[in-house]
Amino acid sequence: MAEATQEYAATGRRKTAVARVRLQAGDGTCTVNKRAFDEYFTAAALRTYVLQPLEYLDAVGKFNIVVTVSGGGPTGQAGAMRHGISRALTIADDTYKDTLKSRGCLTRDPRMKERKKPGQPGARKRFQFSKR
Repeated sequence: MAEATQEYAATGRRKTAVARVRLQAGDGTCTVNKRAFDEYFTAAALRTYVLQPLEYLDAVGKFNIVVTVSGGGPTGQAGAMRHGISRALTIADDTYKDTLKSRGCLTRDPRMKERKKPGQPGARKRFQFSKR
């Protein structure tokens, strides 16, 4: 029978993206939607953004990360993953909370797309006005 290891789960959100993160002590492998992390996020900037919480804590390579992310685009999904990883790390060790909070990793980005208003083509845009 396999040895049971401690697993920490958390949810991260940004705009319409939701990331369900599972953290487990390990060698540092990361999978996103059953794909390799480097394959899922091809942009290097997004990869570094997602792994910022681990870099702040010098925990790169100490945790295996399994993420299921849905909704939004690549940037929103990366932000949701960063938020979820940060929350899972604080569940794993409460002493991490001060460092992550001061660096802004635990703050949920509240910005959302503004809704379309009735009688207009978009949120702020108006139909062309004709006086005559």
